[in-house]
Amino acid sequence: MPIPDYQSLMLPVLKLASDDNEHRVSEVVSALAAQFRLTNSERDELLPSGKQPVFNNRVHWAKTYLSQAKLLARTRRGFFKITDRGRGVLAENVERIDAKFLRRFDEFNAFVGGNNGAPSASPVASPSGEEVLIKSTPDELLRSTIKEVESALASELIERICAASPAFFERLVVELLLKMGYGGSRVEAGRAIGKTGDGGIDGVIDQDQLGLDRIYIQAKKYDANTAVSEPEVRNFCGSLGANKASKGVFVTTSYFTRPAEDFAKRHEYKVVLINGDMLARLMIHHSVGVRIVETLHYKKIDDEFFPEE
Repeated sequence: MPIPDYQSLMLPVLKLASDDNEHRVSEVVSALAAQFRLTNSERDELLPSGKQPVFNNRVHWAKTYLSQAKLLARTRRGFFKITDRGRGVLAENVERIDAKFLRRFDEFNAFVGGNNGAPSASPVASPSGEEVLIKSTPDELLRSTIKEVESALASELIERICAASPAFFERLVVELLLKMGYGGSRVEAGRAIGKTGDGGIDGVIDQDQLGLDRIYIQAKKYDANTAVSEPEVRNFCGSLGANKASKGVFVTTSYFTRPAEDFAKRHEYKVVLINGDMLARLMIHHSVGVRIVETLHYKKIDDEFFPEE
């Protein structure tokens, strides 16, 4: 039989997790391959990059979409389990779970962003019951797909950071700022301080070799539902004053409340706030914690090569 598309794999993945046990992704891939009676050649069929089997990739994306809708939850690296919401969906005895079904969940809609809750090139049922493709140009589909892949990557980055230690997060923030060009090209320009710091300062970037111009860092590893409030930003600014500094970067894996943002904007010190979404985007852009697995060349006609008619 043909290799099932990733949306057709969503319900089977969720059903496999219905026993409330922790499941390894690789074991789920094998179980589903047997369930769909895939041949060895179908199991071994690779993506154009030649680096991952097509079926493995589709199971991964099915699991990712279910996780973004909070039907599954990551427990540790390579493992996941069903959530209360996932059990509730299975209790409805639904016949299919796809991107359109997942639109009912706000978290999923936030994940896909501007794609209106559906994969860019996926068929959507029309009122007459016929499947029609979303009307987008190939250029739009390409960019939309890249955006969707990066959204999933950003979400996984924050999950990985939250699962790591506070010390790791502090070192990560320092490395990111160095990759962004702060401190020049000197690796020794940045250092994490952590618990040995003064007044809650977690890291320092020296803009010059003598340390006359410094950027102080605060790094708060919070879960997605815990905001950084104004008092925390106020305390950080107090630490800047105690260190006779005028520049600070406050980084969190969650988000800042509006009063916290307003306080940072009106304070006499230059304080930049970086929330979880911006942190993940900066890490992707500056290749911190991520790597390139494939480079695609997008080509168009060179009009200057051809003579005018």
